[in-house]
Amino acid sequence: MKNHVRELRKAKQWTQDDLAKKLLVSRQTVNAIENGKFDPSIVTAFKIAELFGQPIESIFVYRDDAQ
Repeated sequence: MKNHVRELRKAKQWTQDDLAKKLLVSRQTVNAIENGKFDPSIVTAFKIAELFGQPIESIFVYRDDAQ
C-alpha cells in the first residue's frame, strides 16, 4: 500500500521517533510503514489520520499489484 506518511511527518518536522511515540509503536514500525514494507492496523491508520488531520484515504492509497 502506498502512503504519504513520510511527507506528512516531515512537514510537521517530526522524527520517526517522535511519530512512533505519538502512535505508541516503535520507530522501526514507522520506518516500515513509510517504506511500504508494513501496512498498519486499522487502529494505527486511524491514529495517523487523526494526528495529521486528514482522512485515511488521503494518506493511504490502495493499489492491487496483481492486476
